[in-house]
Amino acid sequence: MSNKTIFDIIKNKDYIIRPFLFKIVKDNNLSVIEFMLLIFLSNQEHPELDLNLINNVTSLTKEEILSAFSSLTKKGLISTVIKKTEDRVIEEISLDGIYKLAAININKDIEKKNELNIFELFEKEFSRKLTPMEYELINAWLNSGMNEAIIKEALKEATYNGVSNLRYIDKIIYEWNKLGYSTVEDIKNAKIKREEEKKEETTNFFEYNWLDEN
Repeated sequence: MSNKTIFDIIKNKDYIIRPFLFKIVKDNNLSVIEFMLLIFLSNQEHPELDLNLINNVTSLTKEEILSAFSSLTKKGLISTVIKKTEDRVIEEISLDGIYKLAAININKDIEKKNELNIFELFEKEFSRKLTPMEYELINAWLNSGMNEAIIKEALKEATYNGVSNLRYIDKIIYEWNKLGYSTVEDIKNAKIKREEEKKEETTNFFEYNWLDEN
């Protein structure tokens, strides 16, 4: 076989690596062998666990293929489905688990792109550009490990009260920290509890029998 023929074989791009696979591999801590098996399966129109074919294409041993297949199945990335054709019954490999994860990741990326970053959100709510000092203060919150959702909730609280001042928001965040609120859920639960206590006070006020005092 000539060198040109060999180079032509090497350059031949038969197999496609779909971009969404990279994130799935990283997020699920997949091995190189598992990744190779996924590439092979995702390039088949009707993927089957054909050990000889997979071995010929990927050079993986049958033991490596079976081990990777078992691991991917346990992780819910692939599954086996029974399909009937005109002449036989086959066990086809479904990649729906991977496609569902890919769809979730794509939706998250779209939401992230559509979502304003925290600085844009402040400028939108304040209807003006932030000053350099305000940028520094927000950065200080973020760098301290402050939950971004807490900062946004404090901004919402300030906006509700008609205040567009970062020092006011800083005081809100300080008070929440002092009270031990670490999530937005903590804050919402505290508000609900406060409202219930207010209702009880109002109810008790009207139920009080003032005539007994006489």
